Amino acid sequence: MATASTASRITRKIGIAVKKAASRKKGWYDLHMAAASGAIAQRLPLVDLVAEIRDARIPLSSEYELLRDFPALSKRIVVMNKIDLADQTQVKGWMRYFEQQNCIPYGVNSHNKDSVKGLLNFIQAQVRGLCKANHHASETITIMLVGIPNVGKSALANSLHQMGRISAAEKGRLKHATVSPQPGETKDISSFKVGSHPNIYLLDTPGILPRMIHDAELCSKLVLTGAIRDGLIEQKELARYFLTVLNLSDQYKKWAKFSANEDRLLSFIEHKEEGSISSKLEMRQKKQHMMDHTQDLIVNDVRGTIFDTISCFDGNIELEEDMIKLMEAELVALREAFRVPQGLGEYVYNRVVGVKLLDLYRTGRLGHYTLDTLPLTLHHPL
Repeated sequence: MATASTASRITRKIGIAVKKAASRKKGWYDLHMAAASGAIAQRLPLVDLVAEIRDARIPLSSEYELLRDFPALSKRIVVMNKIDLADQTQVKGWMRYFEQQNCIPYGVNSHNKDSVKGLLNFIQAQVRGLCKANHHASETITIMLVGIPNVGKSALANSLHQMGRISAAEKGRLKHATVSPQPGETKDISSFKVGSHPNIYLLDTPGILPRMIHDAELCSKLVLTGAIRDGLIEQKELARYFLTVLNLSDQYKKWAKFSANEDRLLSFIEHKEEGSISSKLEMRQKKQHMMDHTQDLIVNDVRGTIFDTISCFDGNIELEEDMIKLMEAELVALREAFRVPQGLGEYVYNRVVGVKLLDLYRTGRLGHYTLDTLPLTLHHPL
């Protein structure tokens, strides 16, 4: 399809830019990752189960490459985290795909208590099955969590540990893994108890990326979802990649109710008389509130602006040149939706809009997208 080739060309260009920047600056693979890779490789053959955490938005692209060096490992659990950010219509297809790859799949949202509880029950059931099948006499089972950076390993380890301690009615101070929005913050292998009878321990490990990433599209997906740290390329370029994905989807059609024809609360506030009862401090706080791009009013304005811009565009987004024109029009229109002050200069405009737009994408406020395509080899049940 022409649209697919247009998206691929734009995605590859961004990926190539990321790779070039990584070669000039401190890239994604450092001495810490190299040391962690060695430590993980030493312990992998000694654990009872491996739970590979993947990002449900990029189920293939978030593969933990180090596991390829251990083909003798028994069946592993593939936990697709962040399913709340992925296209829900594709989650089941990816579950079937991993089953056919001789893996045990499970989808979870690490920020949802019920979802994490379901994962804990699932892990405990897998442990019971393992003990029964292998006549496991040990009173301790270890499960290693592995994955690339920023897939949510530490958040899951914390939540599972807390729930496991509560369900086992154990007391004592909880041990917490470091959780950060920045990739690569977990520095050491840590142990967390999540069950008793038998005792089940999770080993939380640092996120590891391959030393070299040859696929430019893969690079783009990793940097857009936050597995590769921000800063290697301009935020505007990442925003353009996201807008490519959005423009080729039907997501924007759901935002017709946020069209510019709707009344804006901001206009009401801006036209208040200066003699209002509100003090200057209160007015300043209101203005700061209105500048917060996470507020529902601004998010809805952003949605409406994107809807209006796409709906009014008379070009053919199957053509790369027209897709670029549409993205540029969206980035300009979003300055007003994000309440970006005038007179900042083109570079600052693009950076501010890019940062805010990416934040809304990464938190699911602008729809749910799966960037990987299901392999054609997937066998559908009869």
